[in-house]
Amino acid sequence: MYDRYNRNIHYLRISVTDRCNLRCKYCMPEKGIKSLKREDILSFEEIASFTRIAVGKGIDKVRITGGEPLIRENIVHLVRLLAGIDGITDLSLTTNGILLTEFAKPLKDAGLNRVNVSLDTVDPGRYKEITRGGDFDRVMRGIDAAEAARLLPIKINCVVHKSSDEPDALDVKAFCRRRNFNVRFIHQMNLETGEYAPVEGGTGGNCRLCNKLRLSSDGNLRPCLFDDLSFNVRTLGPEEAIRMAVEAKPECGTKSRHNKFNVIGG
Repeated sequence: MYDRYNRNIHYLRISVTDRCNLRCKYCMPEKGIKSLKREDILSFEEIASFTRIAVGKGIDKVRITGGEPLIRENIVHLVRLLAGIDGITDLSLTTNGILLTEFAKPLKDAGLNRVNVSLDTVDPGRYKEITRGGDFDRVMRGIDAAEAARLLPIKINCVVHKSSDEPDALDVKAFCRRRNFNVRFIHQMNLETGEYAPVEGGTGGNCRLCNKLRLSSDGNLRPCLFDDLSFNVRTLGPEEAIRMAVEAKPECGTKSRHNKFNVIGG
């Protein structure tokens, strides 16, 4: 699928839940958020059906996100459904790593190719502070489990305030070098003011190269993170929602007052 700016749209990010087991300072308020109603959340069958149609139109790269996707009940079943769709060449998942020890091998067995793990520091005290209580050791064990399960290449997502030369980022870079992991530095974003920058080590944030559609857990297909455009797949049907999203995809992001990272998946 090509949009009106001749970008090949072949990457689908699927947020499966708006809930998370951490409260990272830059993502969620300390007391959490009002969660979506259960009936508003897409079922796995709806997600798989939509994805099958999207793949038929040219999507070949799929990433599962959240919130934290591993807290969605029976998430391994969804991975198995998606892995069974002919035409997906890259099936991955972004996680905070807290539950990876339990899920790494079942995810691999179900057909997941690889994982991205969010890690903004390798200092346990700083990690607990940034995530408001997260257990750094559990994340390290989860990363070990992902490596043992061959969910490779493991990519580390590190959010920075202004620069990848910040102390925490430099420590994460050294950790990744020792472990032979890829690292991506993501500059802290603000949806409402339109603050974003290209991802260091990846293509995210570069509007000229953007090839994504984003399906939120409540069924809204969004052509851009920094835009309020959305097309509901239940209301419009998958094919029409995809057509409208691709045709409406803006040349570059501006700002969004309605998108939330925990719902759209970053």
